[in-house]
Amino acid sequence: MRFAFIAKHRGIWPVAWMCGALGVSRSGFHAWLTRSPSQRARDDEVIGSRVRASHVGSYRTYGARRVWYDLLAEGISCGLHRVERLMQAQGLRARPRRRGLPKDQGERSVIAGNVLDRQFTADRPNQKWVADFTYIWTAEGWLYVAAVIDLFSRRVVGWSMSDTMTAQLVTDALIMAIWRRGKPDALLHHSDQGQPVYQ
Repeated sequence: MRFAFIAKHRGIWPVAWMCGALGVSRSGFHAWLTRSPSQRARDDEVIGSRVRASHVGSYRTYGARRVWYDLLAEGISCGLHRVERLMQAQGLRARPRRRGLPKDQGERSVIAGNVLDRQFTADRPNQKWVADFTYIWTAEGWLYVAAVIDLFSRRVVGWSMSDTMTAQLVTDALIMAIWRRGKPDALLHHSDQGQPVYQ
């Protein structure tokens, strides 16, 4: 491991300095450089490629145990701990299972009429904005994202992210858009629920 570190960083620091700091000899490092890989290292390279293929083939949902079962089914003899080590060395982790889509428990007392009426063109900037939010599954749970788009330029003019689905999420996106566009007037803001807000 120390020799690998020295080999990786020898273009940055002198080899003699790193060998002294890590407590290894320069001759040992140079012998390590010219030595051919061991049989175990060569086997790890072959098995590691099969581990990656199995993991990627499962759309990154398989953990070490299921990858190990795949390798055994292919006739590759290895242990579970070896598969775990090779997955860790390649940074392969199983995606956590989704727990179902998040529930929208918001109350909508009055839904305004659809003033935009699918007219998705604008003659000038800051005339029509559309807004929506979505959610994305991450390794830490659901991430909620809200965005406001100007229909004239098709650019996102405001956005916000949160780990909770609240009214504040979409309000923050609208406030950012107003702040970035200098408080526009005569603006139609349309959300996916058909609730326009006039500025």
